Amino acid sequence: MKRVLITGAAGFLGSHLCDRFIKEGYYVIGMDNLITGDLTNIEHLFPNSNFEFSHHDVSKFVYVPGELDYILHFASPASPIDYLKIPIQTLKVGSLGIHNLLGLARAKSARIIIASTSEVYGDPAVNPQPEEYWGNVNPVGPRGVYDEAKRFQEAMTMAYHTFHGLETRIVRIFNTYGPRMRLNDGRVLPAFVGQALRGEDLTVFGDGTQTRSFCYVDDLVEGIYRLLLSDYSSPVNIGNPDEITIGQFAEEIIKLTGTNQKVIYKPLPQDDPRQRRPDITKAREILKWEPKVNRAEGLKITYEYFKTLSKEQLEKIDHKDFTNYNRT
Repeated sequence: MKRVLITGAAGFLGSHLCDRFIKEGYYVIGMDNLITGDLTNIEHLFPNSNFEFSHHDVSKFVYVPGELDYILHFASPASPIDYLKIPIQTLKVGSLGIHNLLGLARAKSARIIIASTSEVYGDPAVNPQPEEYWGNVNPVGPRGVYDEAKRFQEAMTMAYHTFHGLETRIVRIFNTYGPRMRLNDGRVLPAFVGQALRGEDLTVFGDGTQTRSFCYVDDLVEGIYRLLLSDYSSPVNIGNPDEITIGQFAEEIIKLTGTNQKVIYKPLPQDDPRQRRPDITKAREILKWEPKVNRAEGLKITYEYFKTLSKEQLEKIDHKDFTNYNRT
């Protein structure tokens, strides 16, 4: 039985990856420090004899006994509400964390795939964004802690690939949604759905003409799985190229939830990308992958998940106290 380490295992994407690899017959070691992850996302796996959980911060030395075939590095705060509250930890997991895991991969002769992001393109000057585009990132802006951590992570990974001959893969993830997202994590979809469920007006930042492209989580996991098992070592965009404006998206959520809230507008945050749409030519050609779940179908599934949350979860503004982390 092949063994795989998945960091960020208790997070939104990490937990779905744990499910997929268990389904594929792997022995899965899930690792998470639970700063933004939630054990409820993976508690259904605890009785499984092919799953074990390690409560650990990957920015500290990582030790895993026994053989490892694959490492998936998905540990990182991934939404602005998180990485603006814990900027130092965000930078550490993308620098110290990736160094530790690349070292572990080398020691175990394991193939490693890292979770990069469309944020490496910053506020892009080209649309859609191909992998060859170098980006338009403000390194000292409020989003820089996340953007630059991911860009450094890519550079470190490629250095290990070229200098040590390590088997590496890089996935650039675009906006993804689905069950297990935190309702109050600050990203646009859960923010809109949460406001609709609470009977609040939907808040659009900016004039609503900025665009996003939303990929359902099952499609994303399939793309990641294919990339890991491929022979391609350069970055690959995985996302849904079906672009929509945020204003249009707000109207879709109102229609989906059957509410009659208004849309209100507030100033656009600094460095918020005006366009976000992946060029998935490489994914189509190399991985034979493209998204299959259309937005209407995926949103319905996600909305049904959010409706199952308790009233306490729905009303809670922030799920953790980050005060101590801000001081680090």
